[in-house]
Amino acid sequence: MIFLTFINSAPPLEKPGLGGRTMNTFKLLPKWLLYVVVGTLWLAGVGAAQTQSAAQGQDQDEELQLGQEVFNELKAKAEIIESSPLYDQLRTISDAITRAAQLRYNHPFKFYLIHEPQPNAFSTPGGNVYVVDSLLYFVKNTDELAGTLCHEVSHTIHHDTIELAKKRQRIAEREVGAAILLGPSLAIALLGGLHSLSYDRDVESRADITGSDVCAAAGYNPWGLVWLFQDFKDAKPEQVPQLLSDHPNDQNRIDALEKHFRKNPSVFNKFNPDPRSSKPLAVPDKAPEVFLR
Repeated sequence: MIFLTFINSAPPLEKPGLGGRTMNTFKLLPKWLLYVVVGTLWLAGVGAAQTQSAAQGQDQDEELQLGQEVFNELKAKAEIIESSPLYDQLRTISDAITRAAQLRYNHPFKFYLIHEPQPNAFSTPGGNVYVVDSLLYFVKNTDELAGTLCHEVSHTIHHDTIELAKKRQRIAEREVGAAILLGPSLAIALLGGLHSLSYDRDVESRADITGSDVCAAAGYNPWGLVWLFQDFKDAKPEQVPQLLSDHPNDQNRIDALEKHFRKNPSVFNKFNPDPRSSKPLAVPDKAPEVFLR
């Protein structure tokens, strides 16, 4: 989830899904674990009805359905912002990213603003990217925001979330074989060990590299990701936002991006590494928000 969509207009309306008991249990889990557990439980149910030789098309349908479950959960919690002036700032960036990346994924990208306490962004299978409203106030310029979104789009392109959910499914099948029969609340309790799990470092690094490529193709400065990592690296632990709670940041990620830029001068030499060259992101103070119900 750095860098967890898409807007050509206000977000499309969708029907609610998950019920209250499940939501209350989910509130005990951190944001990233919530979606891993949702994926684990949902895939376990699907797996009971499918053979292991499911075709790629079936996998993609799984992604779309899992993404819808997350959307339903966020909507039930009244976190999705239906309309706000903040969409005006997000739309220009998200439209450019969509044009650059859409051919690499077979479901439409859709960007949604949501309201949560800390700056964050995360993607889910099926093409949805969720951007916490406070992130637009946190980033210093348009290229840092674009880099965040391109990173999240890259996780979707590489099917990282669905692959991680399937990996967690295999763990659940070994440790919680009766999860579906026993119900989601007990299954979630037994899966508490997942708190320490997230994307592998190589998965994050791959999303960084692909994200920088998408940024360049969309016309945004790929150095925006580097600037973000530098800010987070230099920050005190208590100052690092939830944005990086499941995206471990270190100098290696900065070094890998800079190496990628040097290896591809025809793509990246035209971009200025000085953050002062980037356009500040202008957002209205305390923008009004209407939530999707």
